Amino acid sequence: MSELSKLKIAEARDALKKGDVTSVELTEACLAEIDAAGALNAFVHNTPDLALEQAKAADARKDAGSLNGIPLGIKDLFCTKGVASQAASKILDGFKPEYESTVSQNLLDAGAVMLGKLNMDEFAMGSSNETSVYGDAVNPWKVDDRKLTPGGSSGGSAAAVAADLCLGATGTDTGGSIRQPAAFTGITGIKPTYGRCSRWGIVAFASSLDQAGPMTKDVRDAAIMLQAMCGHDPKDSTSADLPVPDFEAMLTGDIKGKTIGIPREYHMDGMPDEIEALWAEGRKMLTDAGAKLVDISLPHTKYALPTYYVIAPAEASSNLARYDGVRFGHRAKLGQGDGITEMYEKTRAEGFGQEVKRRVMVGTYVLSAGFYDAYYNRARKVRALIKKDFEDVFAQGVDAILTPATPSAAFGLGEMTDADPVAMYLNDVFTVTVNLAGLPGISVPAGLDKQGLPLGLQLIGRPWEEGDLLNTAYALEQAAGFVAKPKKWW
Repeated sequence: MSELSKLKIAEARDALKKGDVTSVELTEACLAEIDAAGALNAFVHNTPDLALEQAKAADARKDAGSLNGIPLGIKDLFCTKGVASQAASKILDGFKPEYESTVSQNLLDAGAVMLGKLNMDEFAMGSSNETSVYGDAVNPWKVDDRKLTPGGSSGGSAAAVAADLCLGATGTDTGGSIRQPAAFTGITGIKPTYGRCSRWGIVAFASSLDQAGPMTKDVRDAAIMLQAMCGHDPKDSTSADLPVPDFEAMLTGDIKGKTIGIPREYHMDGMPDEIEALWAEGRKMLTDAGAKLVDISLPHTKYALPTYYVIAPAEASSNLARYDGVRFGHRAKLGQGDGITEMYEKTRAEGFGQEVKRRVMVGTYVLSAGFYDAYYNRARKVRALIKKDFEDVFAQGVDAILTPATPSAAFGLGEMTDADPVAMYLNDVFTVTVNLAGLPGISVPAGLDKQGLPLGLQLIGRPWEEGDLLNTAYALEQAAGFVAKPKKWW
């Protein structure tokens, strides 16, 4: 039975169509794996009854959607009707929305089964899944006695897919929160172009950067799931009114004549030799597949991290102002004589974790009257220059850009917390530019480091050309031949 949860989405879809397996059997296999995987702390709100009900409905359906009967996990940032949606924060304790996010509704409309909600960093703020009110999510990969991070913020999603607890999962990516955890756990994760997936019903962190995407076992599954998630949504003013192509049909693996850019600015000082070697190997794989490699320059890359860590907290401080203990979620106990101001202050002090408070304070500071021009406006101007760097490169005929996904393999839980938050922020060094420019980016597992931990390569595509990007990723995936799986210890 447990073998069923190891299926990929495409394999399960074909088996369901042939009648070799039922959705109920698939769902029961995943639920059994989830029950046995408490040590990973990936699923935080289980919905087994709902999942089985949806699986039975899928088995009975005649006009089946593209994901009919496929069991998926949903990141706790997506509002799900009648199911706890907490964004991994104490301040949303007890919140059960009366509505469904557009992306999760799209998946349900395609016939998917929701197994439950997945762990994450609080309000998606973090790179290691250590800021969650539910406790740390744990990477299923293990090479010594340490527990490793699955990455963040979509750490629960990454751990669940890598450990075969579900066939795929949703993630969100504000500065690398799909691609970095995918790289750390040896799975595939794609952040589509900003506006490709609706943000409606997803708890907002930084509205001009957030984008939902799938986290899957391979590139084909990413194409299938992304197609179901996308589409225009009039409820989201930033949602693009563009047709969604058949991404899976575009996976030919033929990239002959494609031009791949290699940005010289991504050769960072102090980059581990293994990351450098993997990147060189990736370049060779793409050349062997018939692509042409060119050196490119993205000169404003060095300003990307500071720019991101001004803009994202500024938007977060505005978005998080709505959590005040008045209408929903946690409310602090008040003393005698306490008024509404005290209620706001105490509720927010109790409800938000340290990292969220840090970012709200940074955001409030950079938006304050005396510093708005010095920080926020300057960051917006630099963001425009970063975006222009990419536009210039694509205008020269570059089809995609190859970079490392992360500056290291997964590190131990607790190794980088609190002592120096900036060291943690450096994890996003290869990924934040893509969010600042609103581009699609995908992380593909491409090898193991000397300890045996997975490493990923990132491909960055032209805006709205996810199909082309997925095809390049598919060629890279075939060349890399990555099939390693974590040994089961949980």
